[in-house]
Amino acid sequence: MSRNKLQDRIRLANVETKHAEQFNNLLRYVFQVTNRDLQIFGWENREITQAKLPVLKYADVVGWFDGDKLISQLAVYPFQVNIFGRIYEMGGLTGVGTYPEYANLGLMNKLMLHALTKMRGRKQSISYLFPYSIPYYRRKGWEIITDKISFEVPDTQLPKTKKVPGNVERVTIEHPDIKEIYDQFSMQHHGAMLRNKLAWEEYLRWDLDEMTVGIYYNNDDLPTGYLLYWVAEEIFYIKEMVYINEEARVGLWNFISAHFSMITLVKGDIYKGEPLSFVLDDGDIKETIAPYFMARIVDVQLFIEQYPFKKQDKDGYLIFTLSDPMLEWNRGTFTLNVDKDGTGVLHAGGTNPSLLIDIPTLTTMLMGYKRPTYLARIGRIQADEATVQFLEGLIRPEHPYFSDYF
Repeated sequence: MSRNKLQDRIRLANVETKHAEQFNNLLRYVFQVTNRDLQIFGWENREITQAKLPVLKYADVVGWFDGDKLISQLAVYPFQVNIFGRIYEMGGLTGVGTYPEYANLGLMNKLMLHALTKMRGRKQSISYLFPYSIPYYRRKGWEIITDKISFEVPDTQLPKTKKVPGNVERVTIEHPDIKEIYDQFSMQHHGAMLRNKLAWEEYLRWDLDEMTVGIYYNNDDLPTGYLLYWVAEEIFYIKEMVYINEEARVGLWNFISAHFSMITLVKGDIYKGEPLSFVLDDGDIKETIAPYFMARIVDVQLFIEQYPFKKQDKDGYLIFTLSDPMLEWNRGTFTLNVDKDGTGVLHAGGTNPSLLIDIPTLTTMLMGYKRPTYLARIGRIQADEATVQFLEGLIRPEHPYFSDYF
């Protein structure tokens, strides 16, 4: 069949719960999930389909259909994130995939434009995703906003036990104190996701039955940290370690070290601003840094309205030209006014712009991942030195903690 006839035949529509099996089959094909993989995790196809029903009920899932066949899809999760202490509505992009026989028809580009337009309508001024291809998503306007460090600690290099007033209790994954700790954590740390029910379900959906939780309680019996982990073949795997203060961090590592006779290695992840090697007695360990999440500003004017710039000695303004590969409302010349309290207002228009920037670079800069001076040096922004220094004085530094959200 010719491409023109095929394009005339396909239609864009919402993916509903009645399409759950097709949604699941497309995900399995695109991400190469085999029956053997499912056997290892103990999942049958029917169980996966049922597990994905909450996504189809509560997320915005759209796709292309060839007749009744789902051929291309993406999902947008309704989430919130903490950006320098301000709570933003965020569209979490996931479930992206197209069958190869329908590739190169521009289907995914149209799906993304449709999804981003709907995000704007829902006041979701920023979008996060975990990239399968950084170059692909950069072309669509997303950029890296954080890294993670994967580490391996041999049993002989585990930290020595330090005295703390509290203790760790092992509990089930349903224990309510886990969410209480995470809620405190997410409200304290820039970039963190505020996990709603759907976020928790997605984050824990594919975990092994052996997943265990250790919660640190302080001397007043208040929960201040937790550890999601499992032990297999003498390896202690950390899925997530969250703590509110240093006491809880030490207490959780005391708990890990107490497994000394059972394990030969501890494997986990930590965030860029807090390399584990620095706090270990013997820091000669393996740490591997890799890009983590990407984000893109969906609606620049709405994003700026909420953004907490640093306080200034006096009011200031900046005229800049912004480009966006997908969204016309993010294109053009804008005037940014920032008052002494750090409140920004963005208006379309202005003359003699002193800054040229694109939406991926603006996103990573405002998220604090890369500084204006560095971005100017590598050619990602075009600006004179005075403008670069003005930006340096406006934008907060990245906080070391970023939380994953699937």
